[in-house]
Amino acid sequence: MHYYFITGTDTEIGKTFVSCTLLHAARAAGLSAVGYKPIAAGAEEIDDTWSNEDARRLQSASSPGFTLEEINPLCLREAVAPHIAAAAENIALDIPPLVAGFERLAQRADCVLVEGVGGFRVPLDDRLDTADLAVAMRLPVILVVGMRLGCINHALLTAEAIAARGLRLAGWVANTLAPRMNRFDENLAALAARLPAPLLGVVPYSEGGPQHAAAQVSLPGTV
Repeated sequence: MHYYFITGTDTEIGKTFVSCTLLHAARAAGLSAVGYKPIAAGAEEIDDTWSNEDARRLQSASSPGFTLEEINPLCLREAVAPHIAAAAENIALDIPPLVAGFERLAQRADCVLVEGVGGFRVPLDDRLDTADLAVAMRLPVILVVGMRLGCINHALLTAEAIAARGLRLAGWVANTLAPRMNRFDENLAALAARLPAPLLGVVPYSEGGPQHAAAQVSLPGTV
């Protein structure tokens, strides 16, 4: 079974794109696959229902039969840090119900990709953060590295935080954020030499939006 927690070196770094790419790859390999975004911050009202764009993208990339509520049980309206958005709506971010939601999906799918919120240690309340959610689910982690100046430091610090929580870094994906990055190949080589997990793929820059077919990203264990 392929169950992973997807995190990133920052927010807006390409976690959803990579998750959708991996879901497409899993389905192409004959697996039933679903994305799970337990917490989403930032919603819009469509047909009298509030929903998150990333959650809708995950549903579209998933195998048929999974509702948006199953994929994203907690949708906060304001696009800010989840503990701030939850406080504004007087909502408690409890981990056990979110873990239960993952477990229900895991009973129905060969591949479940759990997408975190922002980076690895985004607060959920005064005590807990998204790293605690990954620990509660006992999932190996896939790290999405946004390729830009500073990415080596951000990636290594995140890898250390993952290890400090007793979690396994199963792999990492290099996501190209701009048409050009000075010394891209050298940065990629430095990351590959220092991160204690395989490179699962390099996502090319796409000005026209997501192109999952062009992104050659593999699930851990298949590279």
